[in-house]
Amino acid sequence: MVRKFSDMKVETREKMRGGEGAVDIRHYFSPEEFGARTRLCAKLTLPPGASIGEHCHENEDEVYLILSGSGIVREQDGERQVSAGDAVLTGRGGSHAVFNNGATPLEIAAIVILY
Repeated sequence: MVRKFSDMKVETREKMRGGEGAVDIRHYFSPEEFGARTRLCAKLTLPPGASIGEHCHENEDEVYLILSGSGIVREQDGERQVSAGDAVLTGRGGSHAVFNNGATPLEIAAIVILY
């Protein structure tokens, strides 16, 4: 299946998960289009200063692929700077938060897979 960029559903979430600012979510595919148990498959765009608040992933894994920009990912074991090309895996009860501390938008491909 091919989904054209112009056909993707886009939504904006203010203060996502208790974070700051607004995050644009461009849905690549809906959960119903997968054979596997999937909750999210989307591109997240965080403008400078925006964040996704700390949240836990029970009974699911989340993969972030950093597409462009830079920011900070906070996990249980501390904070790490991330930039284009980096990947993040959170799940099995783990939590994380994301902050765009850069001067350009932070773009992340996000996939949440359910157990």
